Parts: sequence; structure tokens; C-alpha cells
Amino acid sequence: MTRPLLDIDDLYKSYGSEDVLEGVDLEMDRGDVTVLIGPSGSGKSTLLRCVNQLTDIDSGTVALDGTDVTRPEADVNELRKQVGMVFQDFNLFAHLTALGNVTLGPRKVLGMDADEARERGREHLEQVGLLDQADSYPAELSGGQQQRVGIARALAMDPELLLFDEPTSALDPELVGEVVDVMRDLADRGITMLVVSHEMGFARSAASDIVFLDDGEIVEHGPPEQLFETPEADRTREFLGRLQTEHEGTP
Repeated sequence: MTRPLLDIDDLYKSYGSEDVLEGVDLEMDRGDVTVLIGPSGSGKSTLLRCVNQLTDIDSGTVALDGTDVTRPEADVNELRKQVGMVFQDFNLFAHLTALGNVTLGPRKVLGMDADEARERGREHLEQVGLLDQADSYPAELSGGQQQRVGIARALAMDPELLLFDEPTSALDPELVGEVVDVMRDLADRGITMLVVSHEMGFARSAASDIVFLDDGEIVEHGPPEQLFETPEADRTREFLGRLQTEHEGTP
């Protein structure tokens, strides 16, 4: 039996008296694209931050390729080499060009020499359609372009798993499509991705599994056609119904 790439077991996390994650179990195999959906405050972003140890867990385990990354002696830096993160607010270094942002990790973390890092950086900028902006600074780029640089930066570390935390939420509506197109291309290439997103079109077309999280618990999960068309839980139906109503009410 093949072990999962990501194995989250009985994960709990609270902030003070607020329980944010309550006994979350989740497995992902290589090549899976799992999309986390749910109302604001349901614990989706916290779950991502627990996976790459930006947030400490209270109990449970997170294992990557069979290694428990939550144990006290775990090497967080080694984990960050294997798990890439794309943030909703880009988090680019303003004083570095697009290429400089993409090559920083390979040089500083992976120990690549400058020429090799530049070659890799240009490959990944080309992959996200931004090779012509390699020498541009973040302030000279649109939000969609900045997010695509963020994706290229994550890819440049050659991670086992890519995490996306609402990657389109900070973008103007007309810029969302260019980022979603890149994410679809990554899914087609077999990149393993755990995605927090409200882009239901992407979830329907690219996800292998949809996970509905509410009040810190996984209420329901399954392939897109099952979860969107015939959800089993009342909470799932109510949430998707609200999304549909909001979408229809958008001019």
C-alpha cells in the first residue's frame, strides 16, 4: 500500500479559548489537487499554516512522505524546502526584481550558485508567462503578475507539495483569470496542491477532491461532481446555496 504524501491525523488547534481546528483528518497522494472550501473563520488558512509549521499545532500529527513534521525535533527548514506556499497578499520583496524574488530561495536555502539559480528562475517565470518581466520590480507589476511571481518563487524550490492560501482574494476581478489559468496548468502537470479558494470554477475543473470545512471540522469531502451536485450534509448544501445566491446577485 502506497503511503500518502500528506497525512494529517486528528489535528487540533486553538487560539486561547477559540477552537479553530477540531480533530481534522486529511490525506493526499502525489498529484492530488485538494481544494478547501468553507465560510470565513472555518479554519482553512490555519490548516495550511499548520501543514508548513508557520503555526504550531496543539495535538495530532502532520506527516509529509511518512515523516512527522510536527515532532519537536523536526527540521522546519527541511520542511520548507519540500512545501511551497503561495500567500494571498503576494509577500514579495519590494527591493528585488521578479527574477530576484524567484532566485532568492534556491540560492539561500538550496545553496545554488547564482548562474544556476538564474537559469531555474527564468524557467519558472516563463512557466507562469512572465519571463518578459524578469527585471521588473513588484511595484511595476499588476496584482495578478505579482501573484504569478509568487507562484514561480514557490515552484523554484521544487517542492513536493504546494499550498495556496486564497491566492486570488486580493486581486481585482479582471486579474483573477490569469492566476487561475496558471494553477490549472500546474494541476495538469501533476503538481500536488492543497488550495484554499473561493474560485468554484477552478475547484470544479481542476480538483481531485473537495473538502468542506466548517467550525474547524471536515463536514464532507469527495470529488467535485459528488460534492457540488449531490452533497450529503445539510451544512454543505446551505453553504453552496449561499455561494450560488451571491454569485447570481453579482452584477
